[in-house]
Amino acid sequence: MFLMIRFGLVIVAAIFGFAVARRYVRTRLRFVDAARSPLAPWIAGVIMALVASPLALLPLITGVTTTLFGVGAGLGTASAQKALKRGE
Repeated sequence: MFLMIRFGLVIVAAIFGFAVARRYVRTRLRFVDAARSPLAPWIAGVIMALVASPLALLPLITGVTTTLFGVGAGLGTASAQKALKRGE
């Protein structure tokens, strides 16, 4: 039972990290040159994983959840960079 809930939380966290980072970069950071840097997705992913890491103390959230939240944020940033290059 708890395994299914944890698995669902992992998926939701990864999708949420992706969506929030993509929308934020496309709307708020579209004119910022640093957001177009090749290191920006890596930096965003690491920072978001570190910010979310204290949540791993909660019973249903694990280190995998916070790590995949950071990975989702990094991938969302990279996706937004590509969208900005295409002019979307």
